[in-house]
Amino acid sequence: MADYRILLADDHVILRHGVKSIIDDVPGFCVVGEADDGAELLKMLRPVAPDLVILDIAMPKIRGLEAAAEITANFPAIKILILTMHKSGQYLHHALSVGVDGYLLKEDAPKEIFTAIETIRAGRKYISPILSPELTDEMARAYQTGQFKILSDPLTLREREVLKLIAEGKSNKDVAELLNISLRTVHHHRASLMQKINIRNTAGLVRYAIEKNYI
Repeated sequence: MADYRILLADDHVILRHGVKSIIDDVPGFCVVGEADDGAELLKMLRPVAPDLVILDIAMPKIRGLEAAAEITANFPAIKILILTMHKSGQYLHHALSVGVDGYLLKEDAPKEIFTAIETIRAGRKYISPILSPELTDEMARAYQTGQFKILSDPLTLREREVLKLIAEGKSNKDVAELLNISLRTVHHHRASLMQKINIRNTAGLVRYAIEKNYI
């Protein structure tokens, strides 16, 4: 049987290398790539062709949950395991809503990571045991059976990137430089996203970004 191919994405290099060393020591598993941020992760998916992506929530450029939503939409065969420090039910529910296959707390990783990987590899869902109380019985059943409703997002990936930077206080010029696009393109994306979510000012954009966990 071919090795199970795993791609890691976390901006904390020491932690990422630690997870890699644990996985590489076990026969049948192979870390085929590492990414520092969500944007790099998305670029690596097609050439690397992983079976599973293990990613953090809080990453630069494109956050983990945004990247997860793009993966489930465009690479449905790739499984996703969130590896995070966030215990909040809000983060857990958001992760489930974008279609991840597992949610593992970093504090549980040393003893649970292979249970999580094998559970996902077998076609089931995994959630850190400590987070079970965060799910209602109905949600837990829906998640385990794959029927958890995926929340729709009217914005494109680029529009979400622009929104995130605006909400962080960046000017249009800053956004253009950070995303390596023209100022005219920034204005276009800003106008488009404001029309889609029916918001007319920067304060409203900031509130929306906070509500949607973009920042």
